[in-house]
Amino acid sequence: MPDGAATPATPAPAHEQDGRLVYRVRWQLIAWSAGSTLAILLVLGVTLYAAVATTLTSASENLLRDRASLLTASAPTVADGRLVQGTGTVAALPGQPSGITVVTGTNVAQPGFAIDGPYAGTLAVIIPAPADGVSTTVGSGGLVLGATGAVITAAPGATATIQGVAKATDGGPDPSGYTAALAGATTLRDTTWQGSQVRVLSAPVTGGVVQVIGDRTAEIRTLNVLVIVLLVGGLVALAAAVIFGWLYATRALVPIRASLRRQREFAADTSHELRTPLAVIRASVARVRQQPDACVADVAPALDVVDTEAVRLAALVDDLLALARTDAGSADLELASVDLADVASDGLAVLEPLAASRGVGLVLDVEPAPGTGDAVRLRRLVTVLADNAIRHGREGGAVTVTVRPGRLVVDDDGPGIPVADRSRVFDRFWRGATAAPGGSGLGLAIAAWIAERHGGRIEAGESPAGGARFSVVLPGFTRTS
Repeated sequence: MPDGAATPATPAPAHEQDGRLVYRVRWQLIAWSAGSTLAILLVLGVTLYAAVATTLTSASENLLRDRASLLTASAPTVADGRLVQGTGTVAALPGQPSGITVVTGTNVAQPGFAIDGPYAGTLAVIIPAPADGVSTTVGSGGLVLGATGAVITAAPGATATIQGVAKATDGGPDPSGYTAALAGATTLRDTTWQGSQVRVLSAPVTGGVVQVIGDRTAEIRTLNVLVIVLLVGGLVALAAAVIFGWLYATRALVPIRASLRRQREFAADTSHELRTPLAVIRASVARVRQQPDACVADVAPALDVVDTEAVRLAALVDDLLALARTDAGSADLELASVDLADVASDGLAVLEPLAASRGVGLVLDVEPAPGTGDAVRLRRLVTVLADNAIRHGREGGAVTVTVRPGRLVVDDDGPGIPVADRSRVFDRFWRGATAAPGGSGLGLAIAAWIAERHGGRIEAGESPAGGARFSVVLPGFTRTS
C-alpha cells in the first residue's frame, strides 16, 4: 500500500453490529417507558394537586361565607355605650376612651374568635365606617376593632385588654377588601396578616364592614406535604419504571437478538446450500461446451447431473418458500375432515421408489384416526419424516410408520440420533456430523411447523431397534369413530 494511503475500515463482526443495534433499541424502549411514566405522573400529580387545592379552598371559602352571612344578618352594634343591636353584655373599659366598649356573649353570630363548633379557627371582626366616630362592635370571642383603632380582646365576662394598634380606617387585615365592601361589594382575598397566611372575606354590613378571617396555615401545610409526597412518590415510580423497563427491554430483546442471529445464519446457510448445486450445474454445462460436436448420448451423463441438481434446487427453493410463508404468517391451512391413517398411506406410497433403491422395507401400522386438518400438509409431514428415516436409517433395514388416534410415530433401525443433537434436529439447515449427503436441513423444520399449526408437537428420540424415532402428537385426531 502506498505511503499516506488511507487504511480501509474493517467492518465490525455481525454479532457486534447486532449488539449495538440491540443496545440502541434497549435504551429507546427504556426512554419511552420512562417518558410515558413521567408524563402520566405529571398529569396525575397536577390533577391531584389541583383537586386537593380546589377542595380545601372551596371548603375554607364556604366556611367564611357562612359565618359572614350570620354576622350580616344579626351583627351587634354599640352606640354611645348602649347595645343598639344584637345580644350580649356591654362593658366599658377602664382607662380607655369612652367610645371603646366590649360586647361579650356566646352566639356565633357575634364577632370574635371561634374556638369550637363548625367555625372553629375563624376570626370575625366588624369595622365601623369612617364616619362613625363613637360606635364600636365586638363579638363573643372578645376581639374588638374600635373606631379609635385599638384592637381589644377579652374572654366572656372578663376585663378586656389592648392587643394591637390597627386603626379602623386602615381596613383591618384586608384594606382593599374593606374599601370594596364600603362600596357594597363582597370580596375574598388571600393575604398575610400578623405574619400568617390568611384568607379574608370582606362584606358590607350596617354601619361598617364585616371581615371574616381564616388561617391558611393548615391548608398550606397540607398542600406542601402533598407536593413532597407527589415528588418523592413520582421519583420512586420513575426509578421503578426505568428499572422494570430495563429488565423488560432486556428480556424482550432476547428473541429479537436470536431472530437476527437466525436470520444471518439462514442467509449464510441458504447461500451455502445453493452454491453446491449451482457449481455442479455450471461444471456440467462447461463439460458439455467442451464437446460441441458430441451427440446427446455422449453428454447424457452431464445432462443427468444437471437434471438431478435442478431437481434438488427446485426442492430447496420450495422448502425456502414454505419457510418464508410460515415466517410471514401467510401459510394458512386448508382444513377438512381427513383420516390420519389414509394420509400416512398416501405419503408412504410416494417414497416406495426411494426405499426400493436403498433396500429399505416400509412397514405401515395404522388404526383409524379421523380428525380435522390440512391433508396436503399432513402428507408432507409423513413424507418428510419417512424420507428422513429412509435416508439416515440402515441400508437394507426397515422403516415403520405407526398411526394411532392422536399420534404418528416413525421409527428406523439406523444409527439413531445422539442425545446431545436431539434438541437441534428441528433447527433450520442443521445437519449432524454423521448425516448422509443430499439433504438441505429444512425438512424437519417444516415438519415441526406443520405439527405446531395442527395444535400438536414433535419430538425426537430412540426407537426400540436403537435407531431414530420421531413422535408426533396431534390432539385433533383422537376420535376413533
